[in-house]
Amino acid sequence: MTEDFLQYIWRYNLFEEINSTTNGNNLEIISVGQLNTDSGPDFFNAKIKIDDTIWVGNIEIHINSSDWKKHNHHNDEAYNNVILHIVKHFDTEIYDSNGRKIPTAILSYANHFEDNYKKLLSSKHKIKCENRISEIDRFTISSWISSLAIERLSRKSASIIEKLKQNKHNWEETFYQSIFRYFGMGTNSEPFEMLARLVPLKILAKHKNNLLSIEAILFGTAGFLSKNKPNDTYYNLLKREYAVMKAKFNLQEMDKSMWKFMRLRPVNFPTVRIAQTAMLIHNSTSLFSKIIESDNIDQIKKLFSANTSEYWEIHYNFNKESSKKIKKIGNTTINIILINVVIPFIFVYGKEKNLPEFTDKALNFLEEIKAESNTIIKYWTSLKIDSKSAFDSQALIELHNEYCLKNKCLNCRIGNKLINKNE
Repeated sequence: MTEDFLQYIWRYNLFEEINSTTNGNNLEIISVGQLNTDSGPDFFNAKIKIDDTIWVGNIEIHINSSDWKKHNHHNDEAYNNVILHIVKHFDTEIYDSNGRKIPTAILSYANHFEDNYKKLLSSKHKIKCENRISEIDRFTISSWISSLAIERLSRKSASIIEKLKQNKHNWEETFYQSIFRYFGMGTNSEPFEMLARLVPLKILAKHKNNLLSIEAILFGTAGFLSKNKPNDTYYNLLKREYAVMKAKFNLQEMDKSMWKFMRLRPVNFPTVRIAQTAMLIHNSTSLFSKIIESDNIDQIKKLFSANTSEYWEIHYNFNKESSKKIKKIGNTTINIILINVVIPFIFVYGKEKNLPEFTDKALNFLEEIKAESNTIIKYWTSLKIDSKSAFDSQALIELHNEYCLKNKCLNCRIGNKLINKNE
């Protein structure tokens, strides 16, 4: 048994009627209050009646009443507004920092709640409820998926808002940095984001019509133009151009060793990805503004439909020729960027500007994109929980990562249903 479990019982009024305190005073629970997810007492704005007096304040919950002192609440003024101490086991009286005795009451509940919870936590399965999830009705799962998709977007929004603050609410710059990060495809995400921060968008915008200059700035700053390659004409053109740009804009070079090539398919090499981002910038101006103005997902996909300059059609790395291949940004990559960058940005834009039509658009776009195919989604599919679109797959990734892996069955609607079952 955990304090989280007792909080769950209290929060959802699953306890048996409490009529008195441990000191024998009459007690009526009028309102259990609201769960506090920050520091301080567990529930605030609770309302109770002790004898003939109504009290409004905070509730603290422990397994043993002596835990109050163990957790040093008796010396913490933040707990002086506690009006009731709820415990499973009463083993001592407790006092606040002013020496006031705090009323205590014992929490009782039907055995099946704790039994079901223990069964879930003791499961050896990757997803604790996987052998019982078939017992859950489709409506519960469907409504939970809808909530989780929005929750995932909201969670991603927090990091976007933080980056916006760092960039003085420059939407285009923040969007550009985020796009670069996802071109790193996980393995090179950090160096790609660093590259975007070292080369502000305004520098690239000044050379939008000159692809060679854009490539020189990006490859040079990324640290790929530091050596001499006398047999590679294109490389030497970039190197000379970068020398001019470096002096002009006081550019700072990255250490080339930051970039990872091992265990990557050649088409995902950072050199190829940088070439693609260079073409993307060359082809578009005010990319985020164009996305905001777009009314359908196909328009946005076309904005990301970029390939590379001719040199990269026969190269994956400098000075190493390969068979010709048009290295266009693939549909899978575009979808990843749409799901993880474009749609969250549209969602945040709607929230920040108080324009609900954009938050609705973000959710609708998720439903128009094909569901992701990865180990997490395949696992859910094996449990007969299918994804019809990216809206569903994003929700199931959120459920897996933020609930299942963290054993947060008490916060999960599916877990709640199973805990509450009385068979």
